Amino acid sequence: MSKGPSAILASDEVDAIARGAVAEGEAGLTQAASQKIQPLRKAQRHQAEAAMALLWIVDRRSLTREEAADILAEIADAHDDNIAILSRLGLCLEAVRDIDDLNAPPPEHPVFRAMVAKLSRLARRYEGQPEQEQVLRGLATAARMMARQHDAIAEDSLQRLIEIDPQKSAHHYNLGLFYKTRGRFAEGVAANRAAASLSEEAVDSTEWNLAICATGARDAATALGVWKRMEQKVEPGRFGLPEGGYPACKVRLAARPLAERTADRDDPGEEETVWIERLSPCHGIVRSVLYGNLGVDYGDVILMDGAPITHHTYGDEQIPVFPHLATLLRRNYQFFAFAGTQETARQLADISGELDGDAVIYSHSESLKIMCANCWRNPEIDHAEHETMEKHVVAGRIAASPDIAPAQLLDMIDKAIAERGSCQLYAPDLCAAAGQLARERIDRRRFALLAGN
Repeated sequence: MSKGPSAILASDEVDAIARGAVAEGEAGLTQAASQKIQPLRKAQRHQAEAAMALLWIVDRRSLTREEAADILAEIADAHDDNIAILSRLGLCLEAVRDIDDLNAPPPEHPVFRAMVAKLSRLARRYEGQPEQEQVLRGLATAARMMARQHDAIAEDSLQRLIEIDPQKSAHHYNLGLFYKTRGRFAEGVAANRAAASLSEEAVDSTEWNLAICATGARDAATALGVWKRMEQKVEPGRFGLPEGGYPACKVRLAARPLAERTADRDDPGEEETVWIERLSPCHGIVRSVLYGNLGVDYGDVILMDGAPITHHTYGDEQIPVFPHLATLLRRNYQFFAFAGTQETARQLADISGELDGDAVIYSHSESLKIMCANCWRNPEIDHAEHETMEKHVVAGRIAASPDIAPAQLLDMIDKAIAERGSCQLYAPDLCAAAGQLARERIDRRRFALLAGN
């Protein structure tokens, strides 16, 4: 290796460093990979070969996302007019963002916005020339990585790529992927069908996206056909969609999933990870009663993407957590906050199995609480001394389908509690909805004592 500030690395040196860094990254040794690439970082400003090697290393996910983004920014600054480098760099932006976290807000690192601007400029400069295709590929990826900020640029780039080479399956697939994540499911079906028709053999990623888009578009026949081709055991089911026997999974719900938001309000808002009754590979019924108000809750039917964000461990079992793609059906369930007491864990929650109307008593917290027995019995007395007592307190929300009357729901709960005799539940809003105003006043006071309000 030659010395000095303008040292040029020999091709075999570049190759050895790059392969070594990728090997370290594949072993999970990102710090070692970072140390190994330092000669490439120094050389890339005046050596395109070193810059391209760094792009390969980034694309192989050999570094932390933060460092990889910084490296891409350095390369973009050093090679402002190099079409090959900048086009490849645009494609590499997928590697410095967690693309499985579908509903993440636009990335904050300035390289994303800078690359949209640089590649847009190059696309205009090389309009109608052979170089345009590679520029548009990089531009489409860069714009798509910016959440909803540059949808028009992403869509235009993807459509122009199809105009340039309409027989290339990948161009149609990428357009279908864009439509899927933007909630334009019918268009996604058409694009993925085109991609499939241009492939010599079935491609799993195309089939998955076709089935997801078909489910989102409520095109049950197409979705069912795809899942059966993929040997999924599904048949026509509830909500006019395919259904099979799948284990429960989890979904990270968002108040504003990517497919349902705009450039002006381009963040997921409040998020909550919940259990799903999985009806098909890509949709299911929310089976957790949420803490927050996300605009989606227990009983609603949601569409999820096929790649999990992460996994949660329960003993020896790994439960996938999928991103919330869209809400297919809001079923307008009723919800009532409650607080109660019980002698054993899940005593109140287990009442759910005895309730009709898909009703559930869903616990959000269980704790041991010390309170005044006199205050509990009569709040009007001026107590000189408090008589303490312990209660095993549970708090949460009751959910029930909209076609069950509140009075009927309250009656079912009362009967189940009477059979147990060792637990109590206070749901003042449910009492009010059932027309039991005297009971509501008592329940509201005891609810406040238990909930600490």
